[in-house]
Amino acid sequence: MKKLLLLLLAFTTVYSVNAQIETPAPSPSSKVEQMVGLTTVNLDYSRPSVKGRTVFGDLVPYGKVWRAGANARTKITFSNDVAVDGKELKAGTYAIFAIPQANSWEVVFYTEYAGGGAPAELDETKVAARVTAEVYPLPFNVESFTIDINNLTNSSATLEFIWEKTYVAVPFTVPTDKAVTAAIESALSGPSANDYYAAATYYLSEGKDIAKAKEWMDKSMSMTDNPQFWQLRQQSLIYAKAGDKKGAISAAKKSLAAAEKAGNTDYVKMNNDSLKEWGAM
Repeated sequence: MKKLLLLLLAFTTVYSVNAQIETPAPSPSSKVEQMVGLTTVNLDYSRPSVKGRTVFGDLVPYGKVWRAGANARTKITFSNDVAVDGKELKAGTYAIFAIPQANSWEVVFYTEYAGGGAPAELDETKVAARVTAEVYPLPFNVESFTIDINNLTNSSATLEFIWEKTYVAVPFTVPTDKAVTAAIESALSGPSANDYYAAATYYLSEGKDIAKAKEWMDKSMSMTDNPQFWQLRQQSLIYAKAGDKKGAISAAKKSLAAAEKAGNTDYVKMNNDSLKEWGAM
């Protein structure tokens, strides 16, 4: 019995040691993050190796859907809407599939990105974009499958697939000019009503220059078509702090009416309390 227990212990010890051994993955995973203009592009894929084999036309058959990598599906994520070879692609995550031929590839951006492998047939309702890209032969062998993002400009880049002696590039554009132009126009047009309001309420809460807070609040209200009860409440407090009791009472009455209409009892009470304090009730 004692020998049996020792034998079981020995097997358990060997198993525990073996269970802790890690070996390299045949197709190691890779993550790429690249800024293209103002758009973040993330790639998540695995990298098989040639290992003396013929890849395209053999290991990866022509005319069949390939997962463009190994293990889990290759995924690409765009932080903004982009255009892939002129085709619109919404911000989000996609699986990348390829259908290689000798002289060209079809590259497919697929909405169902979870899981492993490629479907035997693509569901066209899940194809977000499909583009055709030319195959360029390389004068040297690339051992590990590589996807990269190159030829960067402020508004464009190329998604590149490189393996064995094959190079394929898919151009895409990002909406940098649209975003920058909007930011420039906003900045040059001056502060918004919300900017003035935020500055005014900050000055009030921090006990800073109340005359400046009143000036900013007036600008905010002049730019606001339909001031809300909480905005009018802050205006009344700033006016009161600035010594303009008449203006404070007027703003508080407007805030009270708006709060009553909205059914906000907290603001109704606060306005009534202030109006009593200022001698208006």
